[in-house]
Amino acid sequence: MLAVVTGASSGIGAEFARKLGARGFDLMLVARREDRLRSLAEEVAALNGVRGQVMPADLTRETDRNRVADAIRSAPNLGLLVNNAGFGTMGYFFETDLAGQERMHQLHILAALSLTHAALENLLPKAQVGTGVINVSSVAAFGSSPGSAGYGATKAWMNSFTKGLAMELAARNSPVRVQALCPGFTLSEFHDALGMDRSQVPSALWLTPDYVVQQSLRAWDRGRVIVIPSWRYRAMAAAMSSLPEPWMRRLAIAGARRYRRSKSNGAIAQ
Repeated sequence: MLAVVTGASSGIGAEFARKLGARGFDLMLVARREDRLRSLAEEVAALNGVRGQVMPADLTRETDRNRVADAIRSAPNLGLLVNNAGFGTMGYFFETDLAGQERMHQLHILAALSLTHAALENLLPKAQVGTGVINVSSVAAFGSSPGSAGYGATKAWMNSFTKGLAMELAARNSPVRVQALCPGFTLSEFHDALGMDRSQVPSALWLTPDYVVQQSLRAWDRGRVIVIPSWRYRAMAAAMSSLPEPWMRRLAIAGARRYRRSKSNGAIAQ
């Protein structure tokens, strides 16, 4: 079977490629950086004897989204789609560049929407056990936070979308599965691209891509829909989901104000 992995050039996406290749999946790797994709495809193919192909694409562009969706829809041996491509922005929404917000929404929502529809069109008639779609979401989906309003909103959409799909598939008695993977802080290029100082986050909260993907695939085998790697993040998500919304809002606002004060005093490096 074929696994399509978006955002496969680094981090969680690259780790999905390695672990799925080890499971015997042929690979179609999608990202903007063709050189990294080719290197990874060659690495995984050599280690596991699978076939690896690359599809350079910028999924914030409609033409590229359509091209990748067409390839997914027509793949004769499609087994799994991993919607991993994504990025974040830092700063209050009204202070950030609108173009960056639009690209993020196009990538997290429109790309996931388009590629998932193409994958399910392909997979549903075959009705094979263990096939489906993994959407890489975030623990940020469980609560709103000043400075990442747009990011959290896109991930909340992704969780809701995935849960709705799971119910629709169950109503059809389909063996096709979906999963929303919700990691916390993960050691990858994601936070480097944000210009974030990792020392701001306690070391115990950092996860590795290897661990995140391991937890995702273990849960996939068990048919779980919402997957939060690490008991720490599961506890956080439970708290964000159970505390009264006014309390969560006050806590988030107070934390943002403390952050801005410490930043203005030079206490937090950027």
